[in-house]
Amino acid sequence: MSKFWIILFHTYLNKLKSKSFIITTAITLLIVVALTNIENIIAVFDKDEETKILVMDETDELYLPFEQQVNAMDDQITVIPFDGTLDEAEASIIDGEYDGVLTISYNEEELPSGSFKAMSITNSNATSTLEMAMQQLKVTMATAKMGLSSEQIQQLYEQVEFEKVALEENAKTEEELDSARGLVYILLFMIYIAVLMYASMIAMEVATEKSSRVMEILISSVSPVKQMFGKILGVALLSITQFALILLVGYQSLKRNMENMEGGFTEYLGFGNIPTSTIIYAIIFFLLGYFLFATLAAVLGSLVSRIEDVQQMITPMTLLVVAAFMIAMFGLSNPENTFITITSYIPFFTPMIMFLRVGMLNIPTWEILLGIGLLVGTIILLAVLGARIYKGGVLLYGKSSSFKDIKSALQLTKKG
Repeated sequence: MSKFWIILFHTYLNKLKSKSFIITTAITLLIVVALTNIENIIAVFDKDEETKILVMDETDELYLPFEQQVNAMDDQITVIPFDGTLDEAEASIIDGEYDGVLTISYNEEELPSGSFKAMSITNSNATSTLEMAMQQLKVTMATAKMGLSSEQIQQLYEQVEFEKVALEENAKTEEELDSARGLVYILLFMIYIAVLMYASMIAMEVATEKSSRVMEILISSVSPVKQMFGKILGVALLSITQFALILLVGYQSLKRNMENMEGGFTEYLGFGNIPTSTIIYAIIFFLLGYFLFATLAAVLGSLVSRIEDVQQMITPMTLLVVAAFMIAMFGLSNPENTFITITSYIPFFTPMIMFLRVGMLNIPTWEILLGIGLLVGTIILLAVLGARIYKGGVLLYGKSSSFKDIKSALQLTKKG
């Protein structure tokens, strides 16, 4: 067992000290800090950026109510009355004095209509604000023409009462579903990123050692299973270290920027209604999903002897992860779909899709245990078969770009 721990910690410490890990972790942490401070960053750049819009009111009646609507919606947009010609307004926009000109007039029904001109219409925030202000003005005038009172107008805008009731016993409430949906999103992305990033790292680690012929020495002194799982767990510790750093920095940054974080971090993000069992299942499916794809990556990595061939060899595995992710995204809006139920029992899809069902639905415990059992069984099968392929695969050299190399690897194992 000592050789197993030597391989595990050697893999972990070697990767932990590598420049690539330090640089990517530092860049990731900077991105996390930037994302959690995005509002402050935007505010710094937008502090002095005021959008100035000229308004030509051909009705001589609508400018003041229109200005009130715009001011109530966005204080970064300033509307300015303009009595000159449209050509003069366009010239001032071209010169950069103003950002646009809006012409207000009456249509055939004697209701407001507008025409907006600017150097470009890419500023969707400004154009949508102006359009919404015009729409509100039109609704106010139209309802006034119909003789509706302010109380009647308010009733028109009141949100409809729409109650959702689930007849299923112990069905999840709307709040629980919203919380579960958020947790499912997070877990899906974590599995997706972890597999794509760390599984390929395992394959690359094996291929790198093969290219230096170190494998020929290691394989004769350490069993394939110990060597394979030593690398898998070593990279797993690395991923936990990196995720812990990201979560810690993200949490501290969010906490500092969100002064109204009442009820704690989980309450603020809407995770307070999630049952403890769902969080436990999230951890179980994440770990099982990682080990499933990590084991597969180690086997595939042992089949290549050149680092350049790694990505080509693990492409089918990557496509499996992408397919599972896309199916899970579809399932978020319809978790009871028959297709979602069936695919949740396919081991390579189970970590994402079965947990989606666990989080969104009240499914029988036996279904969850069956999914976990299928995952564990697949991991064991991959470990047993993978160890045999691994033992022969690490002795294969030359260009490897086909899964026919699995047969050659097994033949080398039998000879050994």
